Amino acid sequence: MEISEKLQGILATLPAKPGCYIYHNAEGTIIYVGKAISLKNRVRSYFHADSSHDAKTRRLVRDIADIEWIVVGSELEALILEMNLIKKHRPKYNIRLKDDKRYPYIKISWGEAFPKITVTRQMVEDGSRYFGPYTSAWAVYQTLEVLRKIFPYLTCDREITGQDKRACLYYDIKLCNAPCIGAVSEAGYRQMISDLMDFLGGHSEEIVTRMQNEMQKAADEMRFEKAAALRDQLKAIQSIIERQKVIFGTDYLDSDVLAMARTDGEACVQIFFIRGGKLIGREYFILEGTEDTADNEVMSEFVKQFYTDAANIPEQVMLPQEIEERIIISQWLRSKRGGRKVELLVPKDGQPRDLVQMAAENATETLQALRAQWQADAHKQETALSELQSELKLSAPPNRIECYDVSHTQGVATVGAMIVFEQGVPSKKLYRKFNIESTSIGNPDDFASMEEMLTRRFKRWRAAEETESSPGAKKDASFSFLPDLIIIDGGKGQLSRVVKVLEQFELFDKVPVVGLAKQEEEIFFPHNSKPLMLPRHSQGLYLVQRIRDEAHRFGITAHRKKRSKLGLASQLDSIPGIGPTRRKALLKHFGSMDKIREATLEELAVVKGMNESAAESVKAHLE
Repeated sequence: MEISEKLQGILATLPAKPGCYIYHNAEGTIIYVGKAISLKNRVRSYFHADSSHDAKTRRLVRDIADIEWIVVGSELEALILEMNLIKKHRPKYNIRLKDDKRYPYIKISWGEAFPKITVTRQMVEDGSRYFGPYTSAWAVYQTLEVLRKIFPYLTCDREITGQDKRACLYYDIKLCNAPCIGAVSEAGYRQMISDLMDFLGGHSEEIVTRMQNEMQKAADEMRFEKAAALRDQLKAIQSIIERQKVIFGTDYLDSDVLAMARTDGEACVQIFFIRGGKLIGREYFILEGTEDTADNEVMSEFVKQFYTDAANIPEQVMLPQEIEERIIISQWLRSKRGGRKVELLVPKDGQPRDLVQMAAENATETLQALRAQWQADAHKQETALSELQSELKLSAPPNRIECYDVSHTQGVATVGAMIVFEQGVPSKKLYRKFNIESTSIGNPDDFASMEEMLTRRFKRWRAAEETESSPGAKKDASFSFLPDLIIIDGGKGQLSRVVKVLEQFELFDKVPVVGLAKQEEEIFFPHNSKPLMLPRHSQGLYLVQRIRDEAHRFGITAHRKKRSKLGLASQLDSIPGIGPTRRKALLKHFGSMDKIREATLEELAVVKGMNESAAESVKAHLE
């Protein structure tokens, strides 16, 4: 292939040191991240006329317009940097976990005197303990619902002193053991949370033994209510333990068992979690971008990405085959486990090998079920788009649909919402909001707001068209492409304003637009008084309703955020001597109205632009 002069210059200056290389396309987007012991040798190998390159690599090389690299001190540092860059940029040509959202974890705030249990999607080094990741938030909440009946932990925001006169309703229904009224001591509460963590980790034998002893002691002391409560907890624990399949003896190493199934560029990895000799849970994860890639490389990429965010790393990981970089990955996992050994092994016989085979069978079944579901969903989307093409008399299926909505409260904090559906599904990265400037408080004008929003949207499109030929110009995909259909949340009045904008940009004959009335779900066309009613229960109608509802949701959310910010600012604006500059300085310095209220006169006075008189005014009005 012909290599540009720019790339030739970069290839000539590559260092023969370990590090990461980053490929960009012509738009400047990162399309691939890799690592190498020698950057010079590895990067140059992509550009050799080598027939051994697979189709995916050949496509990648054709897209490379720029290369940057980062030199590090060792292969391990290169591995860690590569994983962080892939996680951050999710490059097109890298193998990656299919869902780019963060997976949920169970968080236990162990650093607090009375720890709480919550669900989070981000691990923070604040002394808390985490369990996960899980693929289903619903399953996490179901798990916590069961656990709370066994370990009745706190869910309120009370400051726990043990001196409260009354407990809340949760104490009466046995879903909290009420440390607020001193019904349990701090030590007793923390022991219960410790038991909960051990239980989540699959180690329940000591918990059961201790609770049996406590139950017997309570019975001997004729504290029958306490004994009965412990008996009920033990029954609940035993019912869960019985569902956990015993695999090995309790002295067997804690292990994760991994296996994989693949089809059409996607892979499903199934993980079995074995703790204390029992199979305590399983999860599956979908990888994309796996076409033309060997199984061992796919599994290697999964291991790196999964354990980057795993809350717990076991003593051993069982794999279906040897993976690339096994030694360096083991070294990395050991460092994440606090220096304790982590073994990556491929079981050759016996029960461990059977477990890997069972995980593989589960992965195959899961992938087949998911593909059937995806195909059904895709069929519904294709049907919906085909129906809209037919009913709205479009020249082609509307693969890109944009919908617009305006939200405000009596003209306050007016926000315009633009949402985009591609191939019948929301493309949230293309959503945009507009702070509307053409209306004023107490004088809302939805028509003018809609006109302003669409005008600004198509000005951005025109600007993108004019700069398309400029070298290095980056496109904003939200505005650079014309929609195949515009849906307006409103009737004839709103529609007429949109038509006006389209005519100004000479787009009326290129971009179809319809209005959707709220009451009867009627669809209005420009210059046509007769509305269209899509067939009830049709996929086309369901899609239009979903698009309209999504635009409304996105607009309302943006409006509430803006209104909330204005609410904070307006409290300060009403104070004599506090103008926009001082208001901004106070909010920037303290971060919230609550912090401003709590601040002393001295703390207020030292803020940039403030003085003692202004501080006294703030204090007097906010108190």
